[in-house]
Amino acid sequence: MLLAIDVGNTNSKFAVFDGDNLVSQFRLRTEAKRTADEYAAWLTQLMHLQGFDPRSIKGAILASVVPAVNMHLRRLCETYFHTKLLVVGEPDCKLGIKVLIDRPQDAGADRLVGVIAGFKKHGGPLITIDFGSATTFDMADKDGNFVGGVLAPGVELTIESFYLMTARLPRIRVEKPANVIGKSTVPAMQSGIFWGYVGLIESLIKRIRAEYGEPMKVVATGGLAEVFKDEIGLFDAIEPDLMSLGLLEIWRRNRS
Repeated sequence: MLLAIDVGNTNSKFAVFDGDNLVSQFRLRTEAKRTADEYAAWLTQLMHLQGFDPRSIKGAILASVVPAVNMHLRRLCETYFHTKLLVVGEPDCKLGIKVLIDRPQDAGADRLVGVIAGFKKHGGPLITIDFGSATTFDMADKDGNFVGGVLAPGVELTIESFYLMTARLPRIRVEKPANVIGKSTVPAMQSGIFWGYVGLIESLIKRIRAEYGEPMKVVATGGLAEVFKDEIGLFDAIEPDLMSLGLLEIWRRNRS
């Protein structure tokens, strides 16, 4: 079995694969100071509850945008699963693609993994959109190479800024309002967030396609992809497990 770990700025996902099959997924809030022992106590208990032995883990791979957690996760894998951790972005991890941007070393591990997974399943040219702490638009060419992207603030980050940077505005949920014109504060905020992001996503997809000059498929991932899909209508597919599948593919490329 393979343990595939995706560490985001807000949450971390631990996925377990038995061959090609995704058998379990566990989520944990990302915390830079969490120790290997704390990870092990939490993760092995959940594995037992799911009905499989943690000793069945024979490999592990990590994509992380929070470098401070990497040491603890490496120790988790080596101490409790007795396996080395393959880390996306480190020299010994081969991606099988070219990173065709000005500073390849600046490409986030999560963005590369998403492009690899999207291209593996849907081909290219391709746009992958990840609704996370940031809303990222990443592009692969017809050969699957990473050719750049667009970074925008995430929806939840915008909502949190609304709340923290103002004296009277409340926290709100991301949902489609009944009307565009709000008749009170909360509906007005919901309209600005929801329809504002619909406009942002539609506009960026169209501008990216126009600048690239070729038809491009669009694959979305992240919990909020489902919230926006009906209004946008430009997604060719929604892949909730895109990052985990990308880590599985990178693991395969490195095994050989």
